[in-house]
Amino acid sequence: MAAKDEGITINAVPDTASSSSVGLNDTQREKVPPREVIEATAADQPASVHPILSLFKRKQKRRPDEIATQPSVFDDPVKAEQFKPSPRYENLHRFDPSFRWTWQEEEKLVKRIDWKVTAWACIAFFALDLDRSNLSQANTDNFLEDMGFSTNDFNYGNTVFLVSFLLAELPSQLVSKKIGPDRWIPTQMVLWSIVAGSQFWLRGRSSFLATRALLGLLQGGFIPDLILYLSYFYKGTELPFRLALFWMANRLTDVISPLLAYGLLRLRGYHGYEGWRWLFLIEGILTFSIGIWSWFMMAPSPTQTKAWYRPKGWFNEREEKILVNRILRDDPSKGDMHNRQGITLKMLWKSLSDYHLWPIYTIGLTFGIPAGPPDKYLTLTLRALGFDTFNSNLLSIPAQVATTINAGPPS
Repeated sequence: MAAKDEGITINAVPDTASSSSVGLNDTQREKVPPREVIEATAADQPASVHPILSLFKRKQKRRPDEIATQPSVFDDPVKAEQFKPSPRYENLHRFDPSFRWTWQEEEKLVKRIDWKVTAWACIAFFALDLDRSNLSQANTDNFLEDMGFSTNDFNYGNTVFLVSFLLAELPSQLVSKKIGPDRWIPTQMVLWSIVAGSQFWLRGRSSFLATRALLGLLQGGFIPDLILYLSYFYKGTELPFRLALFWMANRLTDVISPLLAYGLLRLRGYHGYEGWRWLFLIEGILTFSIGIWSWFMMAPSPTQTKAWYRPKGWFNEREEKILVNRILRDDPSKGDMHNRQGITLKMLWKSLSDYHLWPIYTIGLTFGIPAGPPDKYLTLTLRALGFDTFNSNLLSIPAQVATTINAGPPS
């Protein structure tokens, strides 16, 4: 029996020398290592650590001038041929299995990506949550009474939004994979911000439900699209921390949004319009601006950062090679497709029929249920308890601060 750990093969051999030679020819005997070598090699192997315990493991200190190139399948000529990137892979011209770099170079690049990619992703997520949750702030300014709605109409509007959001998830991801998230995400943001701002002109139940449905259809798929984009720049071990920042920004929106509403809702009566109308319009303009900015901020890949408005790009040739090779050494499958290559029906069916993912789908559909009602009805509840428009917004902040801290990355 052969056991393999980190590229080192250990052949388990019986204790007795006589039994180790039974059934082996001369060539096979030469390949069987002595028992002492086996025991020494096994002793050198690191003890396995439970994934949970790895959260408490201290970060390994590395010398800046130490080689950062990690072992991978590309170090084995046989495996390298099997895992080589597709000819259509957009970063193929920077792929070099023999390329080496230091930790100082890599860490410097990761910090730069954090500012250019992760920081933008957090702002983009802020824009998403601002337009999909400001209905709660509108409720503090008598939105339902002004429109002649009951709480059942409010419930129906939320249901229409969530169902539309869910139905758009998969189609949005297919479009994003086909044309590229750097094109599709800004398009989504601009389109939904126009719909969000148009709520200024709501006139009745039909227009309310129509805007709720359009917002859901245009915002659905945004989150996985953005995670796909982040995966183009980060290794698998780096992505969880960035996603923690990503989700923290989402919750932080629910802290900033009531503060914005505290000021914007004071516009009630300006030009004869209710405060919630100005809230929808101004926040829609804000997210529209973020969407336009995203067109110029997003680069298709680490090697495609040059544009007419960015002639020098983000990285030089050596930096591009570091970014590409570190990603492929971590996950060779990222070189299987072009970043503007669509998913075939066969590939889609293979993913949907992978029953190992079904529990994750179930968690994704149910994990938000406990927090949903308090989140949607908190401002209505505060108004029912007698708090005015402005205090209702301020009192919704403490719970969101605690949620933001809980969603944040570990120290």
